[in-house]
Amino acid sequence: MLIMRNIAEYLVIVVVWFLTQKMIAAASLSHSWMMLFVLSLAWIKSLFFGGENLRQLWKASRENMPYHRFMLLMLVNMSQIILSFGLDYHCLHVLRPDSFSSIDPAYEYGELVFEFCYYSVLNFTFFGYGDVTPHTIPAKLLTMTEVLLAFVTVIFLLSDFISLKESIASPKADSDAVRPSAPTAERIAEATPIVDK
Repeated sequence: MLIMRNIAEYLVIVVVWFLTQKMIAAASLSHSWMMLFVLSLAWIKSLFFGGENLRQLWKASRENMPYHRFMLLMLVNMSQIILSFGLDYHCLHVLRPDSFSSIDPAYEYGELVFEFCYYSVLNFTFFGYGDVTPHTIPAKLLTMTEVLLAFVTVIFLLSDFISLKESIASPKADSDAVRPSAPTAERIAEATPIVDK
């Protein structure tokens, strides 16, 4: 079931990109409105991905999922995020070719999509070689959105998986354990050796 859901999510990402490309080609909205539409879609998808990551983190912790399986789930989610942003960058470039630096005008359609997916991977992994940089405000906003989502995903979610698993298991373990009573002053006095000078 989970595999089918992830495949469906990949398909939705590609279909949304395809329909956005059709809207751009048909000039359905003005240039400015179309830029806002692309940014809004990216923000909505970011909220979805952030929520999905949190949901999977909580479920994996609650079910005591093995770490390698959780990492595989997160890898799939991260690849969806990277693909989604790569296609969003491509839409911005189609709308305004000067949105990003160092994009060769001779690139074919497939090369452009690859270039922006490459840029998305660099942003998400915090490498950012600087060979492609955003130049317009919409491109900078989109880049900042991906970097913030990557930060939350990698730093908070992945690093907190073990801590969350332990905190969920901890109340159960604490209630099952028998705690020794606190030492009283008399017991401490009995256990303390008296040294005479």
